[in-house]
Amino acid sequence: MRNKLITFLVLCLCFNWAGYAQSTVHESVKFQSKKLGKEVSYSIYLPDGYNSSDRYYPVLYLLHGYTDNETMWIQTGQMQEITDCAIKSDKAVPMIVVMPDAWDTWYINQYDGKVPYEDMFFEELIPYIEKTYHARSNKEFRAVAGLSMGGYGSFIYSLHHPDMFSACCPLSAAVYDDATMSERIKGNNKLFGRLFGSGMEHWQKNSVLKMPSDLDKEKLPRIRYYIDYGDEDHLLDGNFQVHKLMQEKGLKHEFRVRDGGHTWLYWRTALPDVLEFVSGAFRRNQY
Repeated sequence: MRNKLITFLVLCLCFNWAGYAQSTVHESVKFQSKKLGKEVSYSIYLPDGYNSSDRYYPVLYLLHGYTDNETMWIQTGQMQEITDCAIKSDKAVPMIVVMPDAWDTWYINQYDGKVPYEDMFFEELIPYIEKTYHARSNKEFRAVAGLSMGGYGSFIYSLHHPDMFSACCPLSAAVYDDATMSERIKGNNKLFGRLFGSGMEHWQKNSVLKMPSDLDKEKLPRIRYYIDYGDEDHLLDGNFQVHKLMQEKGLKHEFRVRDGGHTWLYWRTALPDVLEFVSGAFRRNQY
């Protein structure tokens, strides 16, 4: 996988060294959230030509994992170099990439209403991005992806808000079944107890396995899914269950199991395919 990524980056550099994309990344920008009662940090990637054009761009919301923050996709994930290369080689369309800080919220509204992160994301962050930047503001040009906790978050957001995204790409998503979560909650797991409460009701509303099983086959969300996992990942079983449920419901998706584990090396090699996949959704919508 390391060789694959290196080859990809070298080919992009050789493609047109003199005209190599001059993208801009702003790390840890802040905006004030009324819903959370504090500032929320995000990092943002602006493609080559952004500052000299009146063009409006599609947006990918790229979510980080547990214990990470809004800088990790840039500092460890090499997203700027990878995205520059993908756009330069025409694997991806020019796009804005937004990477918000989610702390340990798991991207949901906490059961007791104290930390309504999901409400903040849809009612404050997305409108703020679309007001502040040259971001296209319709579903056809908006996508969500993420790794681990962020993979779970991208799944949840696509299922809770199917009218908001044209594509969803969970990477190594943290998907748990009811038995696993019940054991954690009953075992007084402080994190999940704080997020979901002492019972299973709030968890059921945020279960990636529960929601697809409840989908009406006549009203399936019109979202393109790309699900990617390493064959050595300890969370692979939960995603196989999602894959099976989606097949049973007729929910179209691509499911990839590649060589690797729950590591940044794996996620860096996944990002070029994510960018190509979401670009396919943007292009399909007459980008």
